[in-house]
Amino acid sequence: MVSGRFCIGKLHIHRMKMMNKEDVLILAIESSCDETAAAVVKNGRQVLSNIISSQIDLHTLYGGVVPEIASRKHMEQINQVIEEALIQAKVTLDDITAIAVTYGPGLVGALLVGVAEAKAIAYAKKKPLVGVHHIEGHISANYIDNPELEPPFICLVVSGGHTHLVKVEDYGKYVILGRTRDDAAGEAYDKVARAIGLGYPGGPKIDKVAKEGNKNAIKFPRAHVEGAPYDFSFSGLKSAVLNYINSCEMKQEKINQADVAASFQAAVVESLVSRTIAVAKEFKINKIAIAGGVASNSALREEMIHACEENQLEFFRPSPILCTDNAAMIGAAGYYDYMNGIRDGLDLNAVPNLKLGER
Repeated sequence: MVSGRFCIGKLHIHRMKMMNKEDVLILAIESSCDETAAAVVKNGRQVLSNIISSQIDLHTLYGGVVPEIASRKHMEQINQVIEEALIQAKVTLDDITAIAVTYGPGLVGALLVGVAEAKAIAYAKKKPLVGVHHIEGHISANYIDNPELEPPFICLVVSGGHTHLVKVEDYGKYVILGRTRDDAAGEAYDKVARAIGLGYPGGPKIDKVAKEGNKNAIKFPRAHVEGAPYDFSFSGLKSAVLNYINSCEMKQEKINQADVAASFQAAVVESLVSRTIAVAKEFKINKIAIAGGVASNSALREEMIHACEENQLEFFRPSPILCTDNAAMIGAAGYYDYMNGIRDGLDLNAVPNLKLGER
């Protein structure tokens, strides 16, 4: 195995499928944040196993992810989850075609655990190594639950660290059309949840409490970025919620937790849905997908369904388990990178700030 990333000839996916008579089995590893995960994915869309060891209970004690603790737990769990993924898939490392691993973006210490493990397996078993972009993995999760989905389509990526509007032109080919200028949507959820006493993780807790509240009770702002109609900004919304809470406390007025959660969530969802529909119309693309942890939010999914129906657009979304960090999505993305001839050497390193589309 040589050093450096290279391409052995980028061929059309369908042509490669026709030429390749044998199934392609990808062993995928994900360790970018606080989930240690491994999966075996067949031909990019069939999940034979998807093992996730979550650290959420541990990090909840600290109100958020502690990088040093996350890295240590990855080291403790990674061999176990890989072994379990192989057993559940009823395969051995000798049956595997290639190893795919998240190499960025994410927490550098956490990423390094997965990358080191993948390189060790690739070296020992003389298997091709493919580094995968974490966000590309989230986008590719849609291929697993929607076998009919093919590029081009618009994908809204919403997670704790990212809020992107992406034009998926082809497998492995992305154009970012909009992004957050400050807080990501998931980050705003966590901060607001903490402010109203819900704790960590904020996304699912706000989503649950919001069902009991009135989303029209409080008029929170919907920010617009001048000159960039598809960009997002959530810091002003977060500040507006904090100012509302402080104002109520100064007046000694009781805060209705459910109303604050519902009103905040309505502002976020409206911003996400309106921009996604607008960008699909401008670029004349009739397929929309969502991805990332916030993509499991029930209000976002419901509003996107309604908006797509009203505008005669097809809507695709992964199941909730594939929205959060997992290795199956890395296996799907890794398959298409592998089929496009992408190979990495043993000098593959973690890139915590890796941009989508960089290689």
